[in-house]
Amino acid sequence: MRAMIVKEFRELGRDRRTLAMLIGMPLLLLVIFGYAANFRVPSVTAAVVGPGAAQLAATLPSSFFDVTVIEPADTQVDAEQLLQDNAVDVAVVADRQPALALVDGSNLFASQAIVSVLNTFGDKVTSQVLYNPDLKTSWVMVPAIIGLILTFIGTIVTSIGLVRERETGTLEQLAVMPIRPATVILGKISPYFLVASIDMIVITGLGMLLFDVPFTGNAAVFAIGAGLFLFVVLGLGVLISTISQTAGQAIQTAFMFLLPQILLSGMIFPLDAMAAGVRWIGYLLPLTYFTMISQGVMLRGASLASLWLPFVMLTVMAVVVFSGATLRFRRDLAPGRRRHHEHVGAHAIAAHGDGEAGSAS
Repeated sequence: MRAMIVKEFRELGRDRRTLAMLIGMPLLLLVIFGYAANFRVPSVTAAVVGPGAAQLAATLPSSFFDVTVIEPADTQVDAEQLLQDNAVDVAVVADRQPALALVDGSNLFASQAIVSVLNTFGDKVTSQVLYNPDLKTSWVMVPAIIGLILTFIGTIVTSIGLVRERETGTLEQLAVMPIRPATVILGKISPYFLVASIDMIVITGLGMLLFDVPFTGNAAVFAIGAGLFLFVVLGLGVLISTISQTAGQAIQTAFMFLLPQILLSGMIFPLDAMAAGVRWIGYLLPLTYFTMISQGVMLRGASLASLWLPFVMLTVMAVVVFSGATLRFRRDLAPGRRRHHEHVGAHAIAAHGDGEAGSAS
């Protein structure tokens, strides 16, 4: 029995990936649920427009309303534009009695908190929720779930498929062919890109049909955002396949990528309610930015110009992840090519040395 226990401990010590999951996952879950699992939004960004903007802004409790815009000359149209661009969470129009507070319903938890606080103002301020008037959870979750499904296909399914090819040796055969690694990767992920795109269309259509989720924006903007996001998650899948020897290792690694995306992207817990350190982890995750795009386009009808930040972030991530995957693929999955280059290099050095020796003689 003692020998068996010692043997199992030694095997566990050699399997560093499983050991890392056993130690790292509980710590990760502790940090996430300790600092991120919070539905209470402590403060929201606000704008006040209209002739009485300055006076009304002074009456709003600063502990909850972070008033970033005070524009006495602006109108209700300008206030609605601020909400559509996701510039603020609430815009108060102070050109009437009572003042009208427009609330962004696509930010579910913030809007619920805002309506709750505005109710304490009595008849001084009335509220109107835009983009999700009934504050339905499904309207906010469906756009985020589209991104989650794309993440699942891009990381887990793609990495398993490529690792299986690696186990059978077909991936190495492709790697030593006179084709650029980037071309090989693009060719391998193309079927996954197509299947994921079909899944996205089906899920979006079912979400609209079953849950009455609106699609008020431009479909082309949504498609461009989904395409960029797919490149990022498919690149992650390729990257995982290059550092995994078996399908089991690929699943473990992909799961470690997937879990933070679910919990820290703002899909379940609001980013504004997270501790600052955990929130910045969320800002590094691609699902955070696709959720901004999908909710912005579907619910608010946001334009490409107002969604420039998530588009830029996804573009940067796509370049970084694909470059990393290509480098790993070239280094680890093309040993024959590396050996060929090393052999050519060694031959050139030897020839150079012989030439120098001949000159010296």
